[in-house]
Amino acid sequence: MKTIFITGASTGLGKATAKLFAASSWKVIATMRKPENEKELNLMDNVTLLPLDVTDLAQVKETTQKAMNAGNIDVVFNNAGYGLMGPLEATTDEQLVRQLNTNVLGVIRVTQAFIPYFRERQSGLFITTTSMGGLLTFPFASVYHATKWALEGWSESLAFELKKMGAGIKTVSPGGIKTDFLNRSADITSHPAYDKWVQKMFAGINEDHFTPAEQIAEVVYEAATDGKDQLRYVAGEDAKALYAQRLLLGDEAFRKQMEQTFLGN
Repeated sequence: MKTIFITGASTGLGKATAKLFAASSWKVIATMRKPENEKELNLMDNVTLLPLDVTDLAQVKETTQKAMNAGNIDVVFNNAGYGLMGPLEATTDEQLVRQLNTNVLGVIRVTQAFIPYFRERQSGLFITTTSMGGLLTFPFASVYHATKWALEGWSESLAFELKKMGAGIKTVSPGGIKTDFLNRSADITSHPAYDKWVQKMFAGINEDHFTPAEQIAEVVYEAATDGKDQLRYVAGEDAKALYAQRLLLGDEAFRKQMEQTFLGN
């Protein structure tokens, strides 16, 4: 029986992925900041809950070591993250640091903790949730996009060295996921000078058209099990369509199209 280690498993894609892998006869180590509050995964026989705040370096080291001591880890799914949105001018330094610590440094530190383990075994796979926001951009999400583009570039570079050690890394780049993202997983800043454009931007977003988390989890499972030497998995029809448009139109024409679509003239 194979084992997957998941960060950010308390809600959304992380929880959906934990359920899918558990139902597919995998052992699941599901980590979250407050496992004592979990009401579903704790009832599943082949799921182990561990506490993990990816911004806490000491806890990253402790929890990853505990997981490695418990048995063979085959896949590490770096999923913890959230969105910081709104005008940069209104973003506090505290918000900026928290976003970078969670979305970038948390992923890197968890990965770094497992690399010696995978190197010694000459096997293992990292999968990281990035976003279509790591392949293209929307207005008023500059810091969030900075983190997701960082993860895409970091993964692409890291793939070279991991391959020499017998391990791999893949990214899953979802579009919008039906996880109540804007209300639960987003930190939104505001500034009166930008309000009319921010309102126009959010008016153009319809979460009813987003993809269920369970469907994105199926892409994570595909990445974990298909055996392909493939870096990037674009997930969700919206992400596939927008990324295809960017590649077809070119960067500048696509950027102008996004501006017209979400902000108008």
